Amino acid sequence: MYEQLRKITGGILLVSLLMLSVYKPFQQYIQIPNSITLFEGQEQSIAKASAVSVFKPSSSENIGFQESEQAISLQGKFAGKDKLILEIAGFPVKQVDVNVLKNFKIQPGGQSIGVKLNTLGVLVVGHHLVSAKNSKLSPGEAAEIKVGDIITSINGKKINNMADVAPFVDEAGKKGKPLALSIQRGTEKFETSLQPLLDQKEKAYKLGLYIRDSAAGIGTMTFYDPKSKKYGALGHVISDMDTKKPIVVEDGQIVKSTVTSIEKGKNGAPGEKLARFSSDREVIGNITTNSPFGIFGKLHQKISNGVFDKPMPIALSNQVKEGPAQILTVVDGNKVEAYDIEIVSTIPQKFPATKGMVLKVVDSTLLSKTGGIVQGMSGSPIIQNGKIIGAVTHVFVNDPTSGYGVHIEWMLHEAGINIYEKTAEKAS
Repeated sequence: MYEQLRKITGGILLVSLLMLSVYKPFQQYIQIPNSITLFEGQEQSIAKASAVSVFKPSSSENIGFQESEQAISLQGKFAGKDKLILEIAGFPVKQVDVNVLKNFKIQPGGQSIGVKLNTLGVLVVGHHLVSAKNSKLSPGEAAEIKVGDIITSINGKKINNMADVAPFVDEAGKKGKPLALSIQRGTEKFETSLQPLLDQKEKAYKLGLYIRDSAAGIGTMTFYDPKSKKYGALGHVISDMDTKKPIVVEDGQIVKSTVTSIEKGKNGAPGEKLARFSSDREVIGNITTNSPFGIFGKLHQKISNGVFDKPMPIALSNQVKEGPAQILTVVDGNKVEAYDIEIVSTIPQKFPATKGMVLKVVDSTLLSKTGGIVQGMSGSPIIQNGKIIGAVTHVFVNDPTSGYGVHIEWMLHEAGINIYEKTAEKAS
């Protein structure tokens, strides 16, 4: 009897849960977020069931809201934190935390820029054999130095560039004393010794290593903050062409650049912007960070793009919508132009991630000029509904009309710009 009653009760509960899961008011309730972030002056609407009512326990005026049978309309009034309580038949069932951010605007980019990175020390990009008297070997490989390692000092002296290395090598070779090298490998640091060998063909002492101290290229400016003078560009990390590893930056500079021609992209072969640095090579900013979200630093002068010359508001990752948008970029000379794209998909991200959007170029003019997204276009700002939402980062190799974008929220975070400041909790 007990077993039969238990089965009947279980069956009733299972049927009830199934019916509840397809019950529209319940589905709407589940979809109401636990927390909402919006900017001052911004409005956001949330669907709700008619059985749900809203109560605001705080007397603060951070947010305003209007309630109808089908939706809750929120208005961000003043920066700060607040909350709403959802009730059913007078009983509280859910709390929604609301964070209103101070109105924040940045200057959109789109300009073509030249980039020069100086490495932290000299970067090892390969090994080679030294033709000694009785053998051929690489002293660097024998010292267990690997491709991608960075030589930061020799005999206790800091190494800034390749020219600093030769005198140490020559002196150590002539005296027959090994060099004391400080090596950085990723986050690891260690010491090793290396004895240079005399190359019988070139009559010079060699390390058996190929090294490099800088890298250069072009990209696109994403944003500039007129208040802090901080900027962000590229939207992705700069890696060494040989080691394929991110370049550890000591410092760097950005200059203006001019696009001279375009190699159109096609399936399996992404295109490329061909550009040259400005003739005067005037440095317009420094580079302090090379990260998965782009390069960052400060500009020495104000910049404008000739399309949107006033600061614009931004959209957080959860506010980006699928649908029409534009990118700002240069495909000829120095002229920044706006081109139509489509946001195919977007992921609301709670934590920084590099691939937040999939986008597709739909502008016939841009497609005819470039075939879609090309190298050098990385960092082109994405504009949607009058807001900066992110930047172009990567092209799909097998479909150059499409690629990835990064949310502007994470680029600002990486630049050290805190959009969440001054949102202290208000007394309730």
